[in-house]
Amino acid sequence: MSFHGAGVVVTGAGSGLGRAIALRLAADGARVVVSDIGAEGGASTVEQIAAAGGQARFVQADVSDVDSVEQLIGASVDYLGGLDLAVNNAGIGHHPGDLHEMSVEEWDAVISVDLRGTFLCMRSELAHMVQAGHGKIVNMASNAGTKNAPGMAAYTSAKHGVVGLTKNAALQYARRNIQINAVGPGTILTEGLAAFGAEQQAEWADLIPVGRMGRPDEIAAAVAYLLSSEADFITGHTLLVDGGLMWD
Repeated sequence: MSFHGAGVVVTGAGSGLGRAIALRLAADGARVVVSDIGAEGGASTVEQIAAAGGQARFVQADVSDVDSVEQLIGASVDYLGGLDLAVNNAGIGHHPGDLHEMSVEEWDAVISVDLRGTFLCMRSELAHMVQAGHGKIVNMASNAGTKNAPGMAAYTSAKHGVVGLTKNAALQYARRNIQINAVGPGTILTEGLAAFGAEQQAEWADLIPVGRMGRPDEIAAAVAYLLSSEADFITGHTLLVDGGLMWD
């Protein structure tokens, strides 16, 4: 797949899945705006892209804040000369627990980043894509957006919301040459999970039908496919990349 000359913004790209996505798209020729709430991680992603011969710029942003998102997309459009593609990946989780013991602050934090943040980014991205007459958006959902994740009330609710928002917007913009899809990762071996011991990792892997956790590059490949011209006839879809966990 080639994205030569295309301009893309990737949120939450300072580490994990976002970084893998940014690196993949840059390797395929896209010019990338790397965004993250943390400056150090975002700058590191840009350095890695540049070292591999790609083009990228870092823009710090908090996706839960309206003004920050507007500044991010405005800066992206200025740098890229437009906005062809967008990956709304920024998100947070929470520790499992009973709903009646969850604080309102924890609930609000997860909903604000994972669902509100996706909405705010899409709202600003679509304004530019409608004007340009084309565009593709991939939102980061989760297999928890299509099934239950016990003890994860806020995260499950937010990701179900992302799936619903993706479907709704996809139909609304289908006749404007804009495709909107989502990717639903399962258990992926990011830096966060890699910090756990081998025994815990083995327990997680044993729960997955294919017998292992996924890799960040496998999520990046799914995102790249949905952003490519090969997926022009796909919209409103959530592509699960979870090793069969959804069907277990």
